[in-house]
Amino acid sequence: MPRDLPALPGIYKALFLHVEPLVTIFSAFLPWFFPGAEWFHNELVPSVGTSGPLDARTTMAIWQLGNCYMLIGLISSFVFRAIRDTLPNDPEAQERILGASMTALALADVTHGVISWIGLPQDLRYSVGTWNLMTHGNITLVVFLLSMRLAWFAGIGRTRYYYGKSSRKGQKSG
Repeated sequence: MPRDLPALPGIYKALFLHVEPLVTIFSAFLPWFFPGAEWFHNELVPSVGTSGPLDARTTMAIWQLGNCYMLIGLISSFVFRAIRDTLPNDPEAQERILGASMTALALADVTHGVISWIGLPQDLRYSVGTWNLMTHGNITLVVFLLSMRLAWFAGIGRTRYYYGKSSRKGQKSG
């Protein structure tokens, strides 16, 4: 029997239930295993050169950042699947819970993207062609994900069940 998640249809389901969790979980493994924390550290700012061996504090901070990536991927994957599996016939409840998660993720998108952009040297901020894959992941991909979350909230390409619906509670009839 197909699992029903009407509050997260089509492209939103593919992106937020499958692609984003895979990308964020995969990103956690980059600093942990291969290519490693030193590579990850050196890729954060494009075209600056290498910093040499990392001290223990820097390595720990980068591994902890990897853990944050893992956490975001696991929460999205497990929570969205739990919503689908436990509330298949309640799209309004699905949307309310998805919306709470999407709000937290959207706020994280904004802060992550802005901090990543501010952290770039001033001459690189507007020089998108010089950005490396890491910078595009931290800024370009994050802006895309934020745009898709905002489109979901706006009801673009989907039926709204909770967000954007006028509340009938407290209204007197006739």
